[in-house]
Amino acid sequence: MSDSVARVEKALKAAGLKVDTREMPASTRTAAEAAAAIGCEVDQIAKSIIFACAQSGDFVLFITAGGNQVDPAKGATMVGEELERADADEVREVTGFAIGGVAPVGHVDPIRAWFDPHLLLYPTVWAAAGTPRHVFPIEPMALCQIANAQVFDFTK
Repeated sequence: MSDSVARVEKALKAAGLKVDTREMPASTRTAAEAAAAIGCEVDQIAKSIIFACAQSGDFVLFITAGGNQVDPAKGATMVGEELERADADEVREVTGFAIGGVAPVGHVDPIRAWFDPHLLLYPTVWAAAGTPRHVFPIEPMALCQIANAQVFDFTK
């Protein structure tokens, strides 16, 4: 098992959740690939998108439904400063995960997070578990809570 998957499983166990990470036979790097591999709707995929705060240099996490896109202007309203998409090196440094496998939990550094209310429409959502081939199912409100995220409409 990779160190990244182990970190995610440790975070889930620490939150008192049953760990059910699954290695998929095909890539789950994108929401469409993940939904096809899992056999669920694209919007049941909980994407973890990292942005850099333009003034402070902090990084923030937006957990969004697979078919949605983060609107940086809406996100900036909640964060309190302009946002820029983090590059692959920044994402790996802050989270410990490579793009395509960024989990919503188990980051190497604490990160402020916001949660797409559209995910709450589903009984179960799926999130990356640290690699582009590992995922885990979870009840959306449980995910929101363990990510210490605020529910906010930040999508386009």
